[in-house]
Amino acid sequence: MGLAVRVPAELSARVPAEQRGPGRGRDDVRLLVSRGTAVSHHSFRELPALLRAGDVLVVNTSTTLAAAVDGRLGPEPGGEPVVVHFSTRGDDGRWAVELRKPEPSGSTRPRGGGPAGAVVRLPGGARLVLAEPLVPGGGRLWWARVNEDVPGVLERYGRPIRYGYTDRDQPLSAYRTVFARPSPDGSGSAEMPSAGRPFTARLVAELVGRGVRIAPLSLHTGVASAEAHEPPYPERFEVPAATADLVNAARAGGGRVIAVGTTVVRALESAAVGFDGPGGVPRAPAGGTAVRCGGTVRAVGGWTDLVVTPARGVRVVDGLLTGLHEPEASHLLMLEAVAGRPALGSAYAAAVRGRYLWHEFGDLHLLLPEEGSHRTHC
Repeated sequence: MGLAVRVPAELSARVPAEQRGPGRGRDDVRLLVSRGTAVSHHSFRELPALLRAGDVLVVNTSTTLAAAVDGRLGPEPGGEPVVVHFSTRGDDGRWAVELRKPEPSGSTRPRGGGPAGAVVRLPGGARLVLAEPLVPGGGRLWWARVNEDVPGVLERYGRPIRYGYTDRDQPLSAYRTVFARPSPDGSGSAEMPSAGRPFTARLVAELVGRGVRIAPLSLHTGVASAEAHEPPYPERFEVPAATADLVNAARAGGGRVIAVGTTVVRALESAAVGFDGPGGVPRAPAGGTAVRCGGTVRAVGGWTDLVVTPARGVRVVDGLLTGLHEPEASHLLMLEAVAGRPALGSAYAAAVRGRYLWHEFGDLHLLLPEEGSHRTHC
């Protein structure tokens, strides 16, 4: 898609909000609100006043993994130093991984994957063997087998994935949200579901006190690699029955369904009746024009390859709370599907003028329906 805005490098959030000054907290970020092309400026702590009783905030409970591990590619002794980013756990026990080149600053830069059969030596004696590209013909992410329990390797030797726009490594706690819950099999997200990061227990209590419901689901995010901007790969998700019930009740009663993060949009729209994707998940029709249908959600889990675009539209989600994305990012197609391109262009121009901060430690953007707008029931 691409937006006709340039984001200056100094607008990258380099440290978490709570490290930007004495007495600061996670919720000390700004909130840009879009209603159509109209924008307004707020603090994130004003969020409860911007929502209303009967709204449902749907949140991602996937926990962030310490998914970056140092390794050596090739035979002993020596070998090429690499950083392995563990992206996604497959149903067969393999992991999708990305190999990166380490930088002296502690961040990494891109490196081609492969070849098949290559061995990466990990700390503690573990061995990773590359098998095949995740996508035929692709070269960045590869399926790999590891001879030890990967969650255990990550717990002992891993650190959070970090990109070059941040100042330094942060503890894993900085990359986990108040909603994060461990998965029984050790799965989780390679990169933080960052739209949930500014929430605190106090803010959640205020939302609930105002009659806003909080509904959980999980979608385990893979690596995004900020340089690439590809559409998302298939990811594992689960929408529980209780969440499906809350969403359907809100829609029937006139409440709004607000997704906290693009991961939540992907999961909810994959669970909308009428989408028939891999593993029996309902799939959206190809093509067409953007519509907001009065769809229902069912309890479902598995893998989704859904990419939400303006042509596909959204069927369940009324609003979206998200971070600020690069102007070339594929996520912007999803935002356009929710709010429309004019609204998105207006918001991003305002964010640059207002010196909002980008990326996972940055400010937030709330896209709400225009006042008086109505869903199309189809």
